[in-house]
Amino acid sequence: MRKLRVLVLMHDYLVPPEDVTGIDTATAQWRTEYDVLSTLRDELGHEVKALGVKDDLGAIRDANQEFKPHIAFNLLEAFHEVGTFDQNVVSYLELLKLPYTGCNPRGMFLARDKALSKKLLHYHRIPVPEFAVVPRGRKPRHPKRMTLPAIVKSLTQESSIGISQASVVDDEAKLRERVQFIHESIQTDAIIEQFIEGQELYCAILGNQRLQVMPVWEMTFAKMPDSQHRIATERVKWNVKYQKKMGVATGEAKELPAETTTLVQHIARRTYKVLEQSGYARIDLRLGADGKVYVLEANPNPQIAKDEDFADSAKATGLGYGALLQRILTTGLRWEPDRLG
Repeated sequence: MRKLRVLVLMHDYLVPPEDVTGIDTATAQWRTEYDVLSTLRDELGHEVKALGVKDDLGAIRDANQEFKPHIAFNLLEAFHEVGTFDQNVVSYLELLKLPYTGCNPRGMFLARDKALSKKLLHYHRIPVPEFAVVPRGRKPRHPKRMTLPAIVKSLTQESSIGISQASVVDDEAKLRERVQFIHESIQTDAIIEQFIEGQELYCAILGNQRLQVMPVWEMTFAKMPDSQHRIATERVKWNVKYQKKMGVATGEAKELPAETTTLVQHIARRTYKVLEQSGYARIDLRLGADGKVYVLEANPNPQIAKDEDFADSAKATGLGYGALLQRILTTGLRWEPDRLG
């Protein structure tokens, strides 16, 4: 295996300390960064440099000139704390002609805007929930074609930011109230989606033109009361105590019929292609009570800590964590920015 110089880009407040003695790295805020750095360096033997990035692209330019990396391992989810700027950092890497891991700028742009991505998927006859966008400063109107309940989300934010049980609304007053919450508290446009009662599914994909589709993953809610909706709220995703209380777990969806599993993987692959993803991504879907599969969104560059869903689903195919990171590096080195599709 060729030894590489790898520049690992991360947020400046997530750079792991050099000495982690006495620290539980599995629960640290910077656990993903630590897992990637330590595995690239200690297991795979690459020469690694961690670079904390805040609001200065010059730091990337300087590190590129001084360290002369073969590739940048991109762990940035924003720039200057603006989530939609993440694609611009990747564009800058392309201007520097520095290969990088993860998704290309166009794929990040298409996936980030939930309405635009749904329009593209609908055009290609990939099932998506009915939806409507409410820009900031406008009052919401319930679309006639959409029946309640609906779920109200931020149009552009990821990681379930702004999503709670209150996001699912069943009357006009609650819909208006939740849209106002998104506008004022999250400070983005809002998207109203038809709520699909059913199972929360995920499908991880790795590759550029040649894709590896991982097993279908499912989020389950063993202890959640029937009065609550089985959705991936912000607390469900990030609050460990709440996860234990509600029995939230993720794992391979082994009880799905074989034909449903095949269909989910097929739809996930098509979604990846239509939204021009590259590197690696996770496709989020819902399996309705009627057996129909709907795509909710695509998540380029999902979390890849050792114990996160992406790494676990790769492990289920026999691809260990070190091998996964090496594949991500190799996929990044093979990406051609000027190649379409």
